[in-house]
Amino acid sequence: MLRKNKNLIKNWITSLNLHSFFICLLYFPSYFLDWRRFVALGGKASFLDSYPCLGDKTSQTSFDPHYFYQAAWLSRKLASSKPHNHVDIGSDIKTINVLSAFVPVEFLDFRPLNVNISGLTCLGDDLLNLSRTSRSISSLSCMHVIEHVGLGRYGDPITPTGSLQAAKELERVISPGGRLYISVPVGEEKVCFNAHRIFDPVKFIDMFPELDLESFSFVDDLGNYFEKAEPLDAADNSYACGMYVFVRKS
Repeated sequence: MLRKNKNLIKNWITSLNLHSFFICLLYFPSYFLDWRRFVALGGKASFLDSYPCLGDKTSQTSFDPHYFYQAAWLSRKLASSKPHNHVDIGSDIKTINVLSAFVPVEFLDFRPLNVNISGLTCLGDDLLNLSRTSRSISSLSCMHVIEHVGLGRYGDPITPTGSLQAAKELERVISPGGRLYISVPVGEEKVCFNAHRIFDPVKFIDMFPELDLESFSFVDDLGNYFEKAEPLDAADNSYACGMYVFVRKS
């Protein structure tokens, strides 16, 4: 009984933490009505095992446009370029997990990922001081990462120039002919401490003076995806997702 009580408290705290107070007020009546219907139809469900999942009754499947489209973008880019291996620094682990099914991936992060699956090697590394030698990586991604560097959000040191330093390290390790796949929030340039930075989509290119821009895609403020675009096209947004392919030609 004590274990069930602990699980009950954990389940309800988890539910309340996932949703705002107003969402709870809106959906709890529906939750209890559904429970009554379930029991009235002969279903058996103990209150001690209850686990409220609120806000999932939607007419369409919800998703985060930035992470959905950047995953689609990166996977298609790699499927086209067919690298022998790929290195990623700090990107969404669900994306990297899937990529490792068709290309060997080394995943580097300030907070190492502790998993063991085929095709994926996870190591600790510091984006401000990568352990890799210069011009040694031919296929590298860093998606929705460098906007956080130096803001302390993930336990990293406070470094006002963190994003610029990270960009220099990414540039340093790209080999001749190699590609860097990178995404960041773009729009009106600002620092939203300590969540992230937002970059001017055109000025961002200047952070990689040794690399050439090969292509640009973006997701706008409304969640619309533009696969073939110019950085200037994203300038009027407040929090878009800019996706850049840079290449070192020599």
